[in-house]
Amino acid sequence: MSSILRNSLVRASRHSATTALGYRAASTHAISNPTLANIEKRWEGMPLQEQAELWMALRDRMKGNWADLTLQEKKAAYFVAFGPHGPRALDPPGENKKVAIYTAVGVGFSLLLFAIVRAFANPPPRTMTKEWQEATNEYLKSQKADPLTGLTSEGYSGKGHVQSPPAKA
Repeated sequence: MSSILRNSLVRASRHSATTALGYRAASTHAISNPTLANIEKRWEGMPLQEQAELWMALRDRMKGNWADLTLQEKKAAYFVAFGPHGPRALDPPGENKKVAIYTAVGVGFSLLLFAIVRAFANPPPRTMTKEWQEATNEYLKSQKADPLTGLTSEGYSGKGHVQSPPAKA
């Protein structure tokens, strides 16, 4: 039983040592300068697979001592992490003007639609006249509605249900 345990521990330690050695070996080689040269201009045109491979290589290099990184690698890592590409890309020229024009057209269309709907709308209901609303106030007072905070409460000084102008004859 102990020999099985010992053999499995030896195998596990060898595996972890070779794995760690593999990672260390991958990160000790500097990435070639032609690969990193002019990365700012080439990044958008690179295939996604190549972008991923370059980022993984830079990430592996950054896992080690940063003093071992070349200046090109530091610049490339910064650009890939924080550069103006993908969602951080700069807007194309004239984008703000286009947004302003489309917004103005949308607001204008909304106003036109509102005016058309209002022009063909039915007149307001008869309950939306000042006289009707005053009659509603009197009815509620006669019914002693809402005696705590409403029309029939002590010292009430509001307008009640009146909110419309008088009816036109």
